[in-house]
Amino acid sequence: MDVFENVRSGVRSRFGLRYSFFSGPGALPKIDETTWQILKQVGLAEFADVPARELSYGRQRGLEIAMALSTDPELILLDEPTAGMTREETLEAVEIIERVTEGRTLIVIEHDMEVVFSLADTVTVLHNGIVLVSGPPDVVRQDQRVKDAYLGSD
Repeated sequence: MDVFENVRSGVRSRFGLRYSFFSGPGALPKIDETTWQILKQVGLAEFADVPARELSYGRQRGLEIAMALSTDPELILLDEPTAGMTREETLEAVEIIERVTEGRTLIVIEHDMEVVFSLADTVTVLHNGIVLVSGPPDVVRQDQRVKDAYLGSD
């Protein structure tokens, strides 16, 4: 499917038309409008008619975020959203994630601590299944246990 149809399928579900082949009058324009809004939000509107498999890796990750948004969730869980991205793609992904999670709860699992510190209000650091520390990014960044386990010393 192309980018538009991937996102549109989730939007159809949002409007209760997940398995419906027939929809009431006026439903399709609202679905299309919502789909376009999401594509614009994540910067994929110009790729709407491109098959998903032809997108660059970074844009495929953006499409995954758009698909997550398509059902209008209150909570978004992202597992390693910037893994395998170039630094430039990572910065762009962080901007998109910040923008689309405004007013939503975001849980992100990420090993790039700069990404974590730039996105999170609260950071919980686990090491071998044990919570080392949980708190604001500045507190976590200064915690010696976190430095020892993940960040290294200056």
